[in-house]
Amino acid sequence: MPEDQEKGGHWLFRLKGNQPELQAGVALWFEDPVSPPAIVRQRHRHGDRLEVRELAVSSDLNEWAQWPGLAQVGRLTYLRRRKGETTLETSYLITSLSPQQATPAQLLHLVRGHWGIENRLHWVRDVTFDEDRCQIRTGAAPQVMAALRNLVIGVFRLSGVRNIAAALRTHAWHAPRAIALVTASDGITQ
Repeated sequence: MPEDQEKGGHWLFRLKGNQPELQAGVALWFEDPVSPPAIVRQRHRHGDRLEVRELAVSSDLNEWAQWPGLAQVGRLTYLRRRKGETTLETSYLITSLSPQQATPAQLLHLVRGHWGIENRLHWVRDVTFDEDRCQIRTGAAPQVMAALRNLVIGVFRLSGVRNIAAALRTHAWHAPRAIALVTASDGITQ
């Protein structure tokens, strides 16, 4: 057992192109599994959008994969239907959490938690602030700009803002409101 697991730490990774053999092997196994995988399915409706997530997990590939601490592999299928258009995405994952430590439902919850981080932070930075196209590249300026963006996101989150893009537009047109928001946030940290 790896040292991090001996200390109570575990991991859950999505397989991507940087592990092509492992990803292909897991995908192939789920096409025709030797034994039935454990499956959980969640269905959510948000207005006109239907989302169905299915996670199938198995411990059958642990020896084959030769990945230290591997306890389960999984196939995550995400179906979204909106306005008559259907999209289907499939990805694969590996985890050190055994079936006794984490059921398929618990693993799906962990994966969804990561999506929450992605949506609440990375999406805001990538899309709302368009960080990837920023032309600031010299000296400490990129780190300073990243810190300022993080400060703005933090102030908005502390004040209960759920839509960062809308808040940016509102505060861009009303400078006194932006200043009041910053001074109110300063009182939170003291």
